[in-house]
Amino acid sequence: MSDANLPEGFEPANFSPGFLDHGGPYFLRANPEGPRTVGLRIRPHHINYQDAAHGGVLTTLADVALSHAVYDSERPHPGVATISLTTNFLTGAKLGDWLESTVSIDRMGGRTAYTSGQILRDGEPIASMSGVFAVKRAL
Repeated sequence: MSDANLPEGFEPANFSPGFLDHGGPYFLRANPEGPRTVGLRIRPHHINYQDAAHGGVLTTLADVALSHAVYDSERPHPGVATISLTTNFLTGAKLGDWLESTVSIDRMGGRTAYTSGQILRDGEPIASMSGVFAVKRAL
């Protein structure tokens, strides 16, 4: 599957090498109303034995989208670590599906951020998510 058919405005996220290279590739789009949107095309390496995206793929997308919103909310970027993550699956995703996140930062404290959002396919929610993140700002 090529990245040539990305929805308008999405560009490669180019997250740091490592684990996210295996789960992606991920894409970002600016959002004037809030945190950037994280996108993911479901590819063969995301599929489980039931020909659907593995729940771990959706959970990783939830973690990426929520934590990136916190990371990208300040300059300089703070360090962000997941404390708690909840993903509720509403329906599945199939090979070739394009998924997008919607995220809100519900509360940004001195050392902790609270977030929530959804994973959408064709504008319809397929998962809801919430997370609590440790925030480490540069001194």
